[in-house]
Amino acid sequence: MRLSRAEYKEIVKRTEQLRPTRQCMKVLKDTFPNHSQSTLLSIFSLEYQKRTKRTISRHHAPDVIERYYQRYLSETKAHPTAPVLLELANEVDLSPALMARIILDRFLQDVDGEMPSKSVVSSMLKEPSSIPDQILAKNVYQCTINDCCYGPLVDCIKHVIGQEHEVLLCDKLKEKNLSFLNENQLRAMGYDKTPDIILEVPVAVEGHIIHWIESKASFGDDHSHQTYLKEQFWSYWNRFGPGLVIYWYGFIGELDCQRDRGILLKDCFPADIVTLCHTTQQEQSAESHKEDQEERLDVK
Repeated sequence: MRLSRAEYKEIVKRTEQLRPTRQCMKVLKDTFPNHSQSTLLSIFSLEYQKRTKRTISRHHAPDVIERYYQRYLSETKAHPTAPVLLELANEVDLSPALMARIILDRFLQDVDGEMPSKSVVSSMLKEPSSIPDQILAKNVYQCTINDCCYGPLVDCIKHVIGQEHEVLLCDKLKEKNLSFLNENQLRAMGYDKTPDIILEVPVAVEGHIIHWIESKASFGDDHSHQTYLKEQFWSYWNRFGPGLVIYWYGFIGELDCQRDRGILLKDCFPADIVTLCHTTQQEQSAESHKEDQEERLDVK
């Protein structure tokens, strides 16, 4: 879905009052019924991550962590079945999964008498049943399944969705009988930084030559697109020539301004792909020989 900057800003403004729980998606979908839930979720997730980066340091101050932890202990003692961590996270406008990590980290310090390793904390967040406290395990589980922006469940979903769209892209290319190399094949050939697809025979899309395709299972906003341009797209352009980026969940229309410089944006697989003529040396010789014979016949 291609959005104007004005449409995008209207959605962003609405996200500012929302918390990163799955219920927020119903609010967004009711407010913007003409936009897909996937697009709305991607926009909200990007915006909430920006908000978190601006505020996360204050949640990690030692006195704040201790206050959160003591609050958790007192409230779970009074209400052992209540979703204490989830409610606390919403109250202080922090991702539930990040709140769960803070409290779990603090709990393990009490249990072990030392700072736990990040790998141990991450493992317990993925498997809350391994936490040696049933009430905390339940609270951590509630946080991870209700968070739509952070946490092991979200990471897993994003990874799967990214792979699904890469497979979709490959299937579309095969349907068009286009020869290509995928990222794994390119890395096996020694390339360190590659797009998802290199076309062995270039194609034309809307009058623009395309040598490579990058699949992004996300919305393309200003920040993410500028980051991708700097860290990925321009390096692909330098190495492989002009290419196509597919933002499957849409993008701000005004960002599609680099076409003349060799980077085209789309929100779906293009329907009007034109395969460019790829003539081998043998075919060129045969064609030249045929033209010579035709010229001789004309002379006769």
